[in-house]
Amino acid sequence: MMADSKWNILPLEEIAEICDVLRNPINAKERQKRIAGKNPSELYPYFGATGQVGYIDDYITDGEYVLLGEDGAPFLNPFAQKSYIISGKTWVNNHAHVLKSKSNNRFLCYYLNYFNYNGYVSGTTRLKLTQNALKQIPVPNPSIEEQQRIVAKIEELFSKLDKGVEELNKTKEQLKIYRQAVLKEAFEGKWSYDNRQGVNIETVDKTLVVELPTLPNEWEYVYLSKLGELSRGKSKHRPRNDKKLFEDGKYPFVQTGDVKAAKKYLTSFSTMYGDFGLAQSKLWKKGTLCITIAANIAETCILGIDACFPDSVVGFDPQEDIVDRDYVRYFIEASKIRLSAFAPATAQKNINLTTLENLIIPYCHIDEQKYIVTEIESRLSVCDKIEQTVNESLQKAESLRQSILKQAFEGNLV
Repeated sequence: MMADSKWNILPLEEIAEICDVLRNPINAKERQKRIAGKNPSELYPYFGATGQVGYIDDYITDGEYVLLGEDGAPFLNPFAQKSYIISGKTWVNNHAHVLKSKSNNRFLCYYLNYFNYNGYVSGTTRLKLTQNALKQIPVPNPSIEEQQRIVAKIEELFSKLDKGVEELNKTKEQLKIYRQAVLKEAFEGKWSYDNRQGVNIETVDKTLVVELPTLPNEWEYVYLSKLGELSRGKSKHRPRNDKKLFEDGKYPFVQTGDVKAAKKYLTSFSTMYGDFGLAQSKLWKKGTLCITIAANIAETCILGIDACFPDSVVGFDPQEDIVDRDYVRYFIEASKIRLSAFAPATAQKNINLTTLENLIIPYCHIDEQKYIVTEIESRLSVCDKIEQTVNESLQKAESLRQSILKQAFEGNLV
């Protein structure tokens, strides 16, 4: 920190009251008992290390306070929030320090989100800021008038920045809508062309179909199971509970998160099975289309490697002479909402293999499928480039936010 040389630098314990006595942890089960059957007007916010984590039927603090994570906060991430302000009647647990500035809470809060906590936090997987370390944090202490001016300037600039971020996020949402519109049009036959010869395959039972969009001539609806082999992954043991599965790992083991993270071809994976793990599972071939059916429903990718996967992933091996795997992959993506509707209302959403087998897909000649895939990818590539630009702009906005704080606490914000 390089604060303005005209400012006094004082340890935090001298510029703020440390009110950690005004906090009390209550576990989620007990809180649920206490709020059961009560009206929202009878409840109060319950806060933790990085924000509100629930409600409770009573309060401890009443007024404005600065909360700073004690443990579980992203202390070493310069762009993440470590400190925030609460006001009114609230309850704070033991994962946050409770502070009250002797001059300006907002000035203190902004500073604590700018401060570099290296050397002040301890631990490895879960960093902790002890009260002793908290007390020693060096804090600039300009006049109250100067603090008010700096806070006003920060908030003026942040307000402009927030409007820009809001517009960028709106653009991202519009891109999602556009993406779905592209896929919807693609599978309604609106890009059809006259080069169809048809293939003799079993179509759907029309008595089971209600209100499907009308397709162009020579198109038909078929069950996905008629276009290739669908088989569910298998693993007799929960991978995280059986270390023997991974001994001498040499077979990639792909999980739902790996499928979701893959852009198209999957070559990165979480872990590897050994021979014992392979014996409990199966090695699917490179080129298999993976479809998730649990947690993240209808995420897809194409294996870029031979790999095993658990029963939360289904492998699709298409009949290559009649169906293009990318055509199926994009149709699955277009059907996410429809497929998710078949998931029971449980904590972890999942569908079964039968749901995929009976998925009805608009079918046309494979040459036309390839043409449609080309058209989809042409449109979505433009979408992807815009999204990349938006994401880069959002990252720059976060850097600019930190730059504003840096200028403020070096006395250069005019």
